[in-house]
Amino acid sequence: MENLNRLKAVLADSGKTNKWLAEQLGKDPVTISKWCTNTTQPDLQTLSRISDLLNVSFRELLVNRNGNTNNV
Repeated sequence: MENLNRLKAVLADSGKTNKWLAEQLGKDPVTISKWCTNTTQPDLQTLSRISDLLNVSFRELLVNRNGNTNNV
């Protein structure tokens, strides 16, 4: 499966855990784990909320078509 988000890397860069994000969003930690492994994807509204929680741009959470991270 193609990687569509950089959530795992952004969480690591910010020193936050999947469990922390799950608590902030009111989601099951398994859901966050699936997002971090690109098994499933969060919807755009949730990605926007995640960017606010992690204090990063929305684009920083995404991967462009050729697999590189988007530059802000």
